[in-house]
Amino acid sequence: MASFVDRVTLHVQAGNGGHGVASVHREKFKPLGGPDGGNGGRGGSVVLRVDPQKTTLLDYHHSPHRKAGNGKPGEGGERNGADGEDLVLGVPAGTVVKDRRGALLADLVTQGEEFVVAAGGRGGLGNKALASTRRKAPGFALLGEPGDELDVVLELKTLADVALIGFPSAGKSSLVSVLSSARPKIADYPFTTLVPNLGVVTAGSSRYTVADVPGLIPGAHEGKGLGLEFLRHVERCSVLVHVVDCATLEPGRDPMSDLEAIERELSLYVPDETLGGRPLTERTRIIVLNKADVPEAEELAEFVKPDLEARGLEVFVVSAVARTGLKELGFALARHVEAARREVEQVEPKRVVLRPRAVDDTGFTVRRENTSDGVLYRVAGERPTRWVRQTDFTNDEAVGYLADRLARLGVEEELYKVGAVAGDTVVIGAEDDAVVFDWEPTVASGAELLGRRGTDLRLEQAEGAPRPTRAEKREELADLKAARRATAAELDAERRAGHWATLHDED
Repeated sequence: MASFVDRVTLHVQAGNGGHGVASVHREKFKPLGGPDGGNGGRGGSVVLRVDPQKTTLLDYHHSPHRKAGNGKPGEGGERNGADGEDLVLGVPAGTVVKDRRGALLADLVTQGEEFVVAAGGRGGLGNKALASTRRKAPGFALLGEPGDELDVVLELKTLADVALIGFPSAGKSSLVSVLSSARPKIADYPFTTLVPNLGVVTAGSSRYTVADVPGLIPGAHEGKGLGLEFLRHVERCSVLVHVVDCATLEPGRDPMSDLEAIERELSLYVPDETLGGRPLTERTRIIVLNKADVPEAEELAEFVKPDLEARGLEVFVVSAVARTGLKELGFALARHVEAARREVEQVEPKRVVLRPRAVDDTGFTVRRENTSDGVLYRVAGERPTRWVRQTDFTNDEAVGYLADRLARLGVEEELYKVGAVAGDTVVIGAEDDAVVFDWEPTVASGAELLGRRGTDLRLEQAEGAPRPTRAEKREELADLKAARRATAAELDAERRAGHWATLHDED
């Protein structure tokens, strides 16, 4: 058991996205070169990939905490941060991924198949990417998003066509060794087999895999012996072979009672419904009466064989030591495996139904909650939550930008509808990681003194108006001189008329 692990709980953490940067281009003779802050890099993801060299989950049993690389922050000069490095974890074929509640996330069976178990956080935008015709000089940048962090359960379920099941020391490992080129550990004491052994069998043009499952005993479905740990390795097998020991000397045991005891354990074990597994009692079952090289065992096998065939079961009398009856058994298993494969191929794939988001779906909800601290309004939705995580609340302009985004999304309008007024408590985000603030319908900041949020009047004056031509400059100068001459003539006429002198005398 020290070298084989088929179930682990793995804590994975994806990398955080890098922060964007707020920067202004500086160059000689260009004091207002515009924003040039780069974007932050994407955080690395945690990826599970089927690796044919992996046969156990032992590595993750010893090191259950895995983390991907973080994204780098952006820099000035429009330099984006580097993406974090993905963490690729190799798992054996047949690994089932579930969350802590038991919900199926992925079933990895094909070589090279991948599943992103934790996605890296997106990098924040720099002020260069936030600039627009209306926002020419953003004085803020967006923060990088945190990566996913969760616990997943990895379960290894052996990929095999045939499973050999039975009591300990029934000869299952010996049978696998003579049917295939597998070399499992074989000894004459119970529970010699501690891990499932796989072997490849060739019968004519058919090739199939056989799994030797550790011995089962009554109560295996409840965890007695090793049954509960390894019954899951039978779930994917289409043919179950009962290997019955006809030479056992234990009191109270005989082929019929052994078969009934194992059948009861199979009927009580509940396979994983999320994988589409049928009950084990509905699989094709074949009876192998083993150890026929012992004279008493051969007589007992020939005695019980008619009773088993009367139940509709296919029975083979074999000897793994003398290698008798193996050829017939191998071709019979190939016949059943081919029939099971054809049945799987005829199963129609599920129809994929696409349900696009409705045109009036805003993607968020606002609900009123009564708490011990009073009434609050909770805003839940992917976009509002993501925007809050991206906001630097130490920057007034960034807070104002968040308010603009929420207003455009319709959050303020929805708050009005549910009865919120200025000064009420509004919560955005999940309950364990939410942002709480007092709601004000209009958010202003000191940056608004320079114009609209994200603008700079100096840039508008320098870049907004087109440069006049030389002819236009001459025309403007001529008009200015003409206006001056007209004003001087008017003042001279008034002085000659005596208006100023009259005013002086009256004073």
